[in-house]
Formats: sequence, structure tokens, C-alpha cells
Amino acid sequence: MTAIDTNTPLEELQNYLQSKEWLNTSEKITAVEKPGDGNMNVVLRVITDQRTFILKQSRPYVQKYQQIKAPLDRIAVEKKFYQAVRDNAVHAHVPKIIGFDAAENLLLLEDLGHCEDMTYIYKKQCISNRQLDRLIFILGLIHRKEAPSSFPENMEMRQLNHQHVFELPFLEDNGFQLDDIQPGLQELSLQFKKDKKIKKVVKKVGKKYLSPGNTLLHGDYYPGSWMTEADNLYIIDPEFGFVGFPEFDLGVMAAHIIIATGKKGYLKRIHNAYQGDADLKLMSQVAGIEIMRRLIGLAQLPLERSLKEKSKLLKKARKLILAS
Repeated sequence: MTAIDTNTPLEELQNYLQSKEWLNTSEKITAVEKPGDGNMNVVLRVITDQRTFILKQSRPYVQKYQQIKAPLDRIAVEKKFYQAVRDNAVHAHVPKIIGFDAAENLLLLEDLGHCEDMTYIYKKQCISNRQLDRLIFILGLIHRKEAPSSFPENMEMRQLNHQHVFELPFLEDNGFQLDDIQPGLQELSLQFKKDKKIKKVVKKVGKKYLSPGNTLLHGDYYPGSWMTEADNLYIIDPEFGFVGFPEFDLGVMAAHIIIATGKKGYLKRIHNAYQGDADLKLMSQVAGIEIMRRLIGLAQLPLERSLKEKSKLLKKARKLILAS
């Protein structure tokens, strides 16, 4: 079968899915479409005369940045994450698995409907208390779920993420053309890239990220992985999942709420509402690092902010990183 995308002939896709017994006897595929922009994988909505479902396939590279190599087995990690949380209350907030083909690095998932990811909070510059509370509650449920001993270490994905979170954004010459994103951003970034105190903390937290932990993590808990549809809230794309320290997910979450709103107070709000043990200082350090890497690293957000606003956010991030 190899690579599947919007150009794959429907008959070929039909034959493949029927051979796996993933289609009903008389079910016919009528169309495929892109449900949205996937960063890591190829994502398609398959439309049949009876239903719709989502097909995801990993490639040996990042779909959005094809010059970056990425491990193929990340799709298996996603499947194992969904399996790990399916027997507790999280199952209501993640898609059901329809089928999995390890040889083709392909996962079939329930279609959650025409959802919208929550990246709109960057434009609105706010998040409702209700949504925030639900996101914290769902994350607590994930973290309290005991990961099976067979859950993958996902070390290749962690090493890839480590490079883009903890290393490249803090190098003075990393090949990113920040002025192409926004004139003046390169110069603004230098004071933070040269800051030895920041680098010392970043190195320490990065080392912890690559170390074994005891909590099942989503690994990429940010607005692009939060989907809303009417009153429903879903969590998707756990291919960065691993067993680590809870402050990583919590810090990443806090970072994006702070980026969206500009308000540092959300860090304590999330910490106080979280049903579990978490070290506020470590959470703060992770949040600061995530803010910085999203502003001066490769993985940019759909963020319309002036250079002055970004400068304020970077200064807030420095304070979070150097929290005592």
C-alpha cells in the first residue's frame, strides 16, 4: 500500500481497507479530504456512503517540515496511548481506535466531527474558565492513569523534541531565519540566547525530560492538540507521549495559556486546580522554556503579536525559567 494521501486512487484505498475488514460488506468510499493541517503525520478524513473516519499515517519525516527526520513508530505510540487511557474517564475525550496496521504505520480513528482546534485562543487572547478547568481535569485523569509497563520509552521522538525545545532555540546561530518571521526578532532573541543563567536551567530541565519518570504524559499538551466540537472537548495527537514527570505537560499547557493571554498568573491557577502532585518551580521552568522556544525556535505558532509584545512575553519567560 505504502504512502496514502489525497492523490491515492479511491479504488486502491477501498481494496486495502476491505482486505483489513475495516469496511462493512457493501460500504463504498465516496471521497477523501484533509480534516485540517497535521504537523507530524498525514491525516485524511475518509468519507463513505455510511460514515466518516480518520486515517493517519506516519512518514520518516515531519509532515509540516519534511527536512526534519522523525521516527515512523510514533503512530504506534499514539495507538498505545489511546489504548492506555480507554478504560478510565479519559476515553470520553479521545477518539476510538478502528484499526491499526503496524507494517504500514497506519492508524484508523473515529471521526470526532467537524472539530476546531483551540489555536483560536491566540487570536482571542483569552480562554474561558470552563474550558481551562476541563483541560486541567482531563490532564489530571491522564496523569493518574497507570501506564502499562510495556508503554514505549518513545526515546527517538523525545530526542527530536529535546533538540527543538531545549537546544536549537538557545543557540545563537541555529540556522533559523527569525527576521523572516518578523523583522527584528533575531536581534531581540540574542539577549536570551546569550543568558548563561537561562542556559543552565534549560540544560538541567532538558536532562530530566530525557530521564525515566513515573507519570503517563501526553507529551504535547497545547492548543493544537485540544479540539472542541459544540460542548465537547477532545485531546488528540499524543505521539510525543511517554512516561515522565507531570510538570512537563503542566508547564507546556501553562506556557500556551500565558502566550495567548499575556498573563503569568495562569501558572499558579493551573497548579492549584490540578488534581495531583506537581512542583510549581519545575512547572514554571518548563513553561518559560516552552514560551521561549515557541517565540524564537522553529515551531512557530499562529501568533499575531508586535515585537514589543513578544519582548514582554520573553521577559516573562525568563522570570519563569529563573523562578526560585
